[in-house]
Amino acid sequence: DVGIPVGIFTGLAVFIPYIGFGIGLTLAVLAALLQFGNWYGLGAVAVVYGIGQFVESFYLTPRLVGERIGLHPLVVIFALLAFGQLFGFFGVLLALPTCAVLLVGARQLRRVYLASDLYRH
Repeated sequence: DVGIPVGIFTGLAVFIPYIGFGIGLTLAVLAALLQFGNWYGLGAVAVVYGIGQFVESFYLTPRLVGERIGLHPLVVIFALLAFGQLFGFFGVLLALPTCAVLLVGARQLRRVYLASDLYRH
């Protein structure tokens, strides 16, 4: 009965990594327990929520964000995982801007190298 409000709240709160997902999952599980009152309903809600989160995390976000900043979706996933592992929550927030800056720098270095005498000879 409260699936749409929980879904809208989760969609709006998911911009806060981990916290938005956690609060949304908690609300969905609580609503499932109150509405269904059995393990089947709870499991169904958890599976649907998990599938939605999986698709959003591993397909939609890397494609949409990666296209906007010019990074391949695998680079986006790797950057988020690596920076999150190294620097925690702060690393997740800084992963994509840092990778975008590094990408611009790498492209600039490549352009300078291809225009240099070292490359031409």
